[in-house]
Amino acid sequence: MLYFLSNFSNFFGPFRLFKYVTFRAGLAITIAFLLVMLLSPITIRLLKKLNTTVPSRHKGLIPDKYIDSIKDKTPSMGGILIVFGIVIATLLCANPTNPLMYTFLITTIALAIIGFADDYAKVVYRKRDGISGKLKFLLELLIAIGAVFSLFAVTDKSIYMQSFFIPFLKEPLLTGFYGSLLTFHLGVLVVVGSSNAVNLTDGKDGLAIGCIIFCAIAFAVFAYITGNKIFSDYLFINYLPGAGEVGIFASAIVGASLGFLWYNCHPAAMFMGDTGSLALGGSIGLIAVLLKEELALILIGGVFVLEALSVIIQVLYFKLTGGKRIFLCAPIHHHFERKGWKETQIVVRFWILGVIFAIMGLATLKLH
Repeated sequence: MLYFLSNFSNFFGPFRLFKYVTFRAGLAITIAFLLVMLLSPITIRLLKKLNTTVPSRHKGLIPDKYIDSIKDKTPSMGGILIVFGIVIATLLCANPTNPLMYTFLITTIALAIIGFADDYAKVVYRKRDGISGKLKFLLELLIAIGAVFSLFAVTDKSIYMQSFFIPFLKEPLLTGFYGSLLTFHLGVLVVVGSSNAVNLTDGKDGLAIGCIIFCAIAFAVFAYITGNKIFSDYLFINYLPGAGEVGIFASAIVGASLGFLWYNCHPAAMFMGDTGSLALGGSIGLIAVLLKEELALILIGGVFVLEALSVIIQVLYFKLTGGKRIFLCAPIHHHFERKGWKETQIVVRFWILGVIFAIMGLATLKLH
């Protein structure tokens, strides 16, 4: 909405700043950060009053000495506040005439609703695993299909979404029908996969939200360059008009996540729950789909990939060997916990990896 202030720059010169994506991206970070920071104390008190603590998903599966009893008293569902900050900051700072914004906002809210339903089942019905895994996956799949289909429908350059790109190649690998088919199916897989990967990573204070910040910063840069004709031509990236506004959405994620991290760092005052992790993961995945950086997401979101792979490998190996395990516990951050690493060591070291992966992902810009 603030974008329209640029129309009055003839009356007040500084209003012209609202034309620039970079200015509005910085404003989105600030607004989202302040909203989450200021509302967190109230949210924490409300969540405690509603008794939104959830039973540990590992209780009964691992020795009690590895389960932090304090965490069982920490309120969950703080993701509601993160999503609120993202939505408000995006609505205020992004160009409201850009249809891409509504695709991203609706997708984020829809995934947050699924996460809320899952958290609600844990809180009210004390179900360790929340709603049925099959039902949750089906709902995520339907939302991902709708989101990717919407990108095909609202993108100005229809040929853009019909082309499949891979890093390091300047020309699309596939175009037309087969390009569309591969892009669509891969896009759905990326949205669902990234949503669940972030959910799996959210097991230590500040771990997932910190890594989300690094991913969002990287994709904010990708979005800005993709939506800038000069930079995209220079770096041989397929230019997409309006993609810069998605950078504002990514910036709102950064701001809201920073505000939440203030209260989620060790010892956490609240957890985001599935409400936040599913929404944030799916949003990052959808940004990658729009920017044709699905494969780059594997690198930029390397921490989330490692966490998800550790679970997949553990389950497959367990079934194939009749009960043997590769890791002491999965996801892999629990493996290091069993090895004797302290929680802060795990989180900070994974953050370091997150920064390295994000920098490596940004480095691929020059290799297109």
